[in-house]
Parts: sequence; structure tokens; C-alpha cells
Amino acid sequence: MAKKFVGERVPRVEDQRLITGRSQYVDDIVRPRMVYAAIVRSIYAHARLKEINVEAARRAPGVIAVFTGEDVREAIGPVPVASQLPDLKIPRHPVLAVEKVRYVGEPVAVVVAEDRYQARDAVDLIEVEYEPLEAVVDPERAIAEGAPILHEEFGTNVAFVWQLSGGDIERAFREAEVVVSQRMVNQRVIPVAMEPRGVVAEYHPGEGQLTVWTSTQIPHLLRTQLAAMLGLAENRVRVIAPEVGGGFGSKLNVYAEEALVGYLAMRLGRPVKWIETRRENFLSTIHGRGQIAEVEAAVKRDGTVLGLRYKIIQDVGAYHQLLTPAIPTLTGLMATGPYKIPNLHVQVIGAFTNKMATDAYRGAGRPEATYMLERMMDRIARELGLDPAEVRMRNFPQPDEFPFPTASGLAYDSGNYPQALRRALELVGYEQLRQEQQVLRQQGRYLGIGISTYVEICAIGPSPALPFGGWESATVRVEPTGKVTVLSGASPHGQGQETSFAQIVADELGVGLSDVRVIHGDTAIVQYGIGTFGSRATAVGGTAVYGAVQKVKEKATRLAAHLLGEENVANVAFEAGQFFVKDRPERRLTFQDVALAAYLAKSLPPGMEPGLEASYFFEPSNFTFPFGAHIAVVEVDPETGDVHFRRYVAVDDCGRVINPMLVDGQVHGGIVQALGQALLEEAVYDENGQLLTGELTDYAIPKATDVPWLETDRTETPSPVNPLGVKGVGEAGTIAATPAIVNAVVDALAPLGIRHLDMPLRPEKIWRAIRGA
Repeated sequence: MAKKFVGERVPRVEDQRLITGRSQYVDDIVRPRMVYAAIVRSIYAHARLKEINVEAARRAPGVIAVFTGEDVREAIGPVPVASQLPDLKIPRHPVLAVEKVRYVGEPVAVVVAEDRYQARDAVDLIEVEYEPLEAVVDPERAIAEGAPILHEEFGTNVAFVWQLSGGDIERAFREAEVVVSQRMVNQRVIPVAMEPRGVVAEYHPGEGQLTVWTSTQIPHLLRTQLAAMLGLAENRVRVIAPEVGGGFGSKLNVYAEEALVGYLAMRLGRPVKWIETRRENFLSTIHGRGQIAEVEAAVKRDGTVLGLRYKIIQDVGAYHQLLTPAIPTLTGLMATGPYKIPNLHVQVIGAFTNKMATDAYRGAGRPEATYMLERMMDRIARELGLDPAEVRMRNFPQPDEFPFPTASGLAYDSGNYPQALRRALELVGYEQLRQEQQVLRQQGRYLGIGISTYVEICAIGPSPALPFGGWESATVRVEPTGKVTVLSGASPHGQGQETSFAQIVADELGVGLSDVRVIHGDTAIVQYGIGTFGSRATAVGGTAVYGAVQKVKEKATRLAAHLLGEENVANVAFEAGQFFVKDRPERRLTFQDVALAAYLAKSLPPGMEPGLEASYFFEPSNFTFPFGAHIAVVEVDPETGDVHFRRYVAVDDCGRVINPMLVDGQVHGGIVQALGQALLEEAVYDENGQLLTGELTDYAIPKATDVPWLETDRTETPSPVNPLGVKGVGEAGTIAATPAIVNAVVDALAPLGIRHLDMPLRPEKIWRAIRGA
């Protein structure tokens, strides 16, 4: 019996090179005659460019070239926007500013020098004359009458208005016995990938070939866009994503610097490297979240939710990046969460502001939806004097109601939401905690229990629902010796698919895990793929791998039948890496025997091509919808406002689990990032558009000592959308944990009459709320 790998806690095969420092990131790449780029960035949030004097920089030691926006405006196309919404206003977004700057950090000029230090010194020699204009950083003020206009051609800062309705929302509010409303802010946060962005570009004029190494989540999509921006044939552009030191959605994009560095390499005839500093990363890599919402719930006195009404203002920033307008639409689609809420209305207004663009950040619109909804469920419970767990249970659909249609127009694939919540309540000892809470309140101590039940939209997704394709590709190539090479169009960067894809293939072909190599991220080697984001890599990319393996097995079985002299292919079985005739099992061949025979091609069935490989493009019929329940237990110190974690329990259901160790790792990481938003993180701009939290000295992210012991468990409800039954888990922790933590803190402060606090719940904010109460 061959060892099975799927479902086992297999250590990541990629970890050996990562933890021993033998992996290669963009900044590790060195090319012959390579030069270095540094970028002049705007020091104003809103200003006209009067003059840029670059002469002193051009004369500086080691400087090869200096370019401004005027120099490249005809040579490089604008930064692309893939999202399409009705009446969406898309301003032209040049790679270097022309005539006007609209946020602090916007690229204005670029210096190329023999080394990075000379380039950086020359940046300081460029004199830019600005005519400062009034900035607007508050999205509510930006769309109000009389606000400074960022893009004069539109005459407004309203980038778009998107609406979604289901059921009869007016009737729901007419029939409501109670209306609960709450204003909430989902603050801007900064992704803070451990590796900032970086690009190396090299041009071979004889071949007309541009090679770009870049820290990206979407190498093939990026290649398509770079070719368009630079006016090149797509098959003359090669994009390589080496190791990517964290992305979290921030590298699901096409940035100005990627096209700019490619242009510099072509123009100068030398390889060019640009590596982002941490301050540049904070200023000029996308931010996440940035929503202000007014939420109203129409409810019955027993806690049944009849309808929800959302008015959301999305802080867009100064320009759209690749998916900026699409992110808040995911908030709207998931606005009813895991509940049977038949009536819904969502309005999202996008607001241009003098800040860096917002775009996909781990969860991408779904954490915002879950946060607002789960805060509302607690507000409803509090208003009606009901237990928050009871209110949730009352509104869940039952398992036999799936596929479950939502008021937003989705069809949830499978689920058992009550089971997940019951399991979490059992693990945390919910009834005992409530009793302890009452005892501690008598002693003047503030214990809080926060529940979050969530569902997320994953396996992004069917092509008609995306601005680009939603399918994924894979090629499985069996070498003559029986070793297996997998080429995946997904582009994992920490999720562990080099391991999980190898597990799938090893089980299906009966080979060892070390016999399988997974290659990704190089557009000259791997067939076109979509990339890694939206918890799709295993549910869509892994299914493509599975489909390709089935085609390989089918061909190998036909060849084995021929070699075994068996005319009836159906009478040949394949188990534990061996083919045999069912009624004469002593007649058998190993998988390696058949692989070699496929390449020797001395005895092939009529019409069979030599070789043993197959490609498969998987187009999902629907999204998948993982779900779960998280419970945070905290105690708040009334003297300092500090939040101390007592317990954190997470029960997640991501469908069939390929590797429990990978699932736990993804959940842990997601919870930590959610904890950061709940308690610590906030991108703060002053009224002039200066980013005050522009370094890690001013922007707090969680440390190991901030993170409680995380107790993880799972239920397993396979998805019918793909043959693996997997759903996705990369963003679950980020989606679920933020409201669980905030609900716990607000629950702790309930005896003081505190009903809501906006994130981040820093000690000072909590302390002031306690004093105010």
C-alpha cells in the first residue's frame, strides 16, 4: 500500500531553502553591467509641477540618466485599471507625474546611476518647483460641496457610485419591530510585506526580448499589461517572479515602477534594478480597507434580521490601481454574511482623496463586510437583550438549504454554519465564561467575549465575474524516469502550494513526494495562468493540477493496457504506483516502466503520441464559500485601557483539507493581521496629506508578545464546485478575527454603557472611552 499524502501534516518542501537563506528574491538578482534606479517622489499631496531642474543630478558622479514625466509620457502607457463599473471615472495615471501631483510619494522623476548610493545622492540634487494646492484627505469631505477637485476633467471627486439590491428593503423596514443603526469606520491599513517591492529589468536588443524580475503575485497578467504599456509584443516580454517575501494582495497589481524600470533597461541598454525602501513602501504601495459606513438593520424582537441597509464611502485614493473599484463591490456581495437575510440594499460611493490608492489587501472587501455585519449582530443582541450566540443561531440557514441563494445574488455552495459555531462555543466553554463574566463584573473587572461567524467568497473565480480570466492552468509532465514536473499558472508566495500540489500529484500517481517538482512564476516556462489571490490557488489552481493528472493517468493506463497485452482498458487498474490486469494481477507494470515506454515509443497503441504529459485549464462554475466561527476572550484593564487575551478559539471550514499544517499556518497568519487592524494599525495622514505613519517607528504591527495562543479546530464540508472539494483558507483568519476581537472589547465595556468603538482599539482610545463613560 503506497503512502498517502493528501490530508497529512506534511512539512513544506519549500521551507528548506527559505529558512537556510538559499532562496532568491529580487534584490538578490545581479546582472552584468547592472545599474540602479532611484525615484524622486512628491513631497506635496496636491500641487502643480512648475519646473523640474535635473541638470545638477545629470552631472553628479556615476549618474547615467535622469528622466521626468515629460520625457516618458509618450513612451510609456498609463498604469492600467482592470475593474469596470457603470460610470466609473478613470483618470489617466502616468508612471511619472505630468503637470500635477496628487499624493505624497507620487513618482516625479527617476535617476539611474552606477550604484544605488550614487542614484540616491543624485535624487537630492533634483530641484522641483511646486505650486501647492489645497489637499483633501477625508473621503466624506472629498465628496462634499466645495471640496478641492483632484481631477479637473471630472469636476467631482466621486469616482463611482455602485449599488446592489435584493428583496424589498423598504418593506423590511416597514415591518421591522426594531431598527438598529451604527456608523463604523474601517480604517486604512498598510500591508507591510516583509519584502518591499523590487524590479530588475534586462533587455536583449538582438532578440528584442525584455526580461523583468519582479515581486508579484500575477506574473502572466503583469506580462500582458507591461507589453501594452511599453508597446511590445507580449511574446517578447518575460516576467519572472522569484521568491516573493509576502504579498497579501499588495503585489496583485501593476505598478508604475515595473513599466518604468523596463523602459529604462530598453532605453539605456543595460540591466536596471530598483528596490523600494520601507518608506516608499508605505507611501507608494497600495493601502487596504478605508471604508466609512452607515449600517441599518431591520429586526424582529426575537432577533430575526429582516433586512440590512448599507451606505459606504470607499476611500479610493488619488488614482485607481488595478482592482481599486472592485474591492468594495466584494463588501456588498458579502453584506448578508452567513445569515438568512432576505432584503438588502448597498450603496458604495468611491471618493478620490490625496492619498495612495487603496486596493486588495488580505480579504479584500470581505473583512469589511464581516466586520460591519458581526458588529451589527452584537449591536442587535445588545439592543434586544439577547445572547449574541443565540441571535446568530436564529439567523443561520440550515445545511439542507444549500446551495443557498443570498439577497446579493450569490449561491453559497455548501455549509453547516450552526455546527461550526456550536463547536467553537463548546471549545471555549461559553456558558461557563458567561457565568464567570458576571462574577468578575461584581468585582470591577471587565471580561469580554467576542463572537464572529463568517462566510467568505473564495476560489476567485468564474471568468464572467472577473475583469480578467477566473480559470487556472496546470501542466503535469512525467519525465522518462518517472519523476514528475508540475507547471502551475498559480504563483504561490508563502501559501505552500509547492507542497500541497506535490501531495495531490504524489497520491494520484503513486510516486514519492520528493519525486514531484512544482515550478511556477516564470512566463517563459509556465503556460499562461492567472495567479495567486482571493484564496484561489488550491481551489482553482490545485484543481487544474488534479485535472492534468487525470489526463496523464488516462493515457498511461491505455499505454499500460497495450504493453500488458490487455485489449480492454477498463480491465486495467492502477494502484500504489502499479498498473495490473484486474483478473490476472500478477501481470503488472510500474508507473516508471510505463513512463519510460512512453518516451522510448517502441510499442505504442495506434494513434498514441510519444511522451507523457498533459495540460488542463480549470474554469470553476462558481465561487467557493468557506466559513467558520471565531471567539475571542479578553480582559480590559480599566486603569490603562490595555487589552489582555485570555483565549482565542478559531473553528474554520475550508472544505476538504489537503494539508492541515498549511491550513493552520494560514489561519494563524490571518488572525495576526486582523489583530493588527483591530488593536494597533492605522495609516494616518494629516490635513495636508502627509503620511504621519510612514515608517515602522510610527506604524505599529503585532509582535509575538501581542499574539495569544491560538486554538484552532475545523469542520469539513466539501465544496461541490471542484472535484477536490476544497474551498480556500488564506484569508479566513483576517476576515473572522477583527470583529471577534472588537466584539470582545466592546462586550467587556458593556457595563459602562459603551456600545461601539472604532478601530484601532489602542489603550488610549479605550482609556478615554472608559473615562468618558
